Amino acid sequence: MGNVKNVYASVKSYSQRGKLLGKEDYQTLAESRNLDELITRLRNTKYESVITDTPKPYTAHGIESVIRGHLASLHYGIARTAGKSPILDAYYMRFIVTNLKAILKGKVLGKAQEDIESYINLRAEELLKQRDIVIKALVAKDLEEAVASLSSTKFGEDVSRAAAAYAEVGNIQVFDTYFDKIVYQHLGRALRKSRDWNVIKIVSPDIDSYNLLSVIRGKFWGLDESIMEDLVVTPTSSAPKDLLSKMMVAGTVRDALNEVSNSRYKHLIPQVENEMDAVAEFERALEREIYAASIKSFTKMFSFATIIGITKLTGYEIRNLAAISFAVEQNIDPKIVMSKLILSTKE
Repeated sequence: MGNVKNVYASVKSYSQRGKLLGKEDYQTLAESRNLDELITRLRNTKYESVITDTPKPYTAHGIESVIRGHLASLHYGIARTAGKSPILDAYYMRFIVTNLKAILKGKVLGKAQEDIESYINLRAEELLKQRDIVIKALVAKDLEEAVASLSSTKFGEDVSRAAAAYAEVGNIQVFDTYFDKIVYQHLGRALRKSRDWNVIKIVSPDIDSYNLLSVIRGKFWGLDESIMEDLVVTPTSSAPKDLLSKMMVAGTVRDALNEVSNSRYKHLIPQVENEMDAVAEFERALEREIYAASIKSFTKMFSFATIIGITKLTGYEIRNLAAISFAVEQNIDPKIVMSKLILSTKE
């Protein structure tokens, strides 16, 4: 890599890789009878010092918030060690975008400020000294005021488009897609400047997944073709513009998915007839593809790709823990939750 900072960050990434929870760890946590027992079991993992900050009475949201705050600190530390990186900055932006999603969707649903607060963690914003952006949206009295509060920020344009699209289709998930667009737009711009093939291999599946799912969901929601085009970020060679355009003009969700058979993702096309199930299965298959690419990033020592890889793998770990917390809270069978986790196929 020719960069001492990157070498050091890569070594740290390998160290973190060795500390990731395995399938047996997740199984033990998923078998907790209640959240108190889950907290006790988490204290026997590397999260011992993190979990002590969980507010009582324990809730799944409370547990997720605390571990997401820990993840923000971890990612911030990795990025600082590696030095300036637009790609790592784009991935870090996910923390802020996740909070904004929760706030705007909460406003749409008419939730109280206190309720919305339980879904967000401001550690990422605090580290960047950008807390005010999120707080202004949080204290806004309604969706319109929240959108206005963000108009002068870098999120402004996409936020107003998301609100307009929601007004048209009435599906709250539109906010997820438009906010995700902010992250993947930045990621795409950063990737275009990279000449490192290992980095391209690990980042491209993220952008492909976003673009493919934006079109598939757009078809499912009945979005206008112009809105779908607006959602798509600059395509990669593995899911090119031509493919996305054919998917947009396809008659049905199934027809759009069939177009994917002409791409490197043809092995991920779900074989179910129900459109909603097909969209969910395709999303899950793409997640596994991204996870596999993240694991493969560790095949080459001292590569910048390993730094991106650990950033993504630790993110999946937090998502798995959040899923387990929710399942334990709702008394969902451990077998069901284990089948939903994103894990290595070798485990």
